[in-house]
Amino acid sequence: MSSGGKMGTEPADIRVLLVDDHQLVRDGLHSRLGETPGICVVGEAGTGAEALTLAATLAPDLVLLDIGLPDMSGLDVAEQLPAVAPRARALMLSMYDNREYVISAIRAGAAGYVLKDASSKEIIAAIRAVAAGGSYYSAPLTTALATGGSEPPPLTDREREILILVAQGNSNKRIAQQLDVSVRTVETHRLNLRKKLGIETPAGLIRYALQQGWIKV
Repeated sequence: MSSGGKMGTEPADIRVLLVDDHQLVRDGLHSRLGETPGICVVGEAGTGAEALTLAATLAPDLVLLDIGLPDMSGLDVAEQLPAVAPRARALMLSMYDNREYVISAIRAGAAGYVLKDASSKEIIAAIRAVAAGGSYYSAPLTTALATGGSEPPPLTDREREILILVAQGNSNKRIAQQLDVSVRTVETHRLNLRKKLGIETPAGLIRYALQQGWIKV
């Protein structure tokens, strides 16, 4: 774990935290990014715990994050990142190119996903796009998202209604009262939602509802 790197003098510099369990990978990224105008590597971490600690103290604009970390998944780090560094955005950098990982990253709150064999030019473009508030996905991944695999099964009107109420912070009891159904019925619908969408946490349901445009913040 270390902090430092090219400390730019311009306020517009994108502050990047590198997270990968391989020192050689971090060294290579640090070298490439450190020579790039407008990008400042403020720290490095080799584990998820280190990443969250450094994110809280260094307040990076972007966390370039590997999925395969020794203590926790990079997806878990992305999911916990807003709690410790609300301004930071997560950009996954991984060797995994299958659709399921990309969808999991989106659900975890990542704003982009780049493959490790991408060129320096592409990684830099991804960093700039995500730091500017956009998203970025390597071309093979966008193709996989568009054509590969099956979409989650469609929700019933009642499931969608309950998902929105959950995302708005309502308890099972309150939802039951609003919809004039039993608490057990609400629990059954929430179980079906978890199975259909593969989302286990209320935070994940909130993100899904936001992505669908069903709720506003």
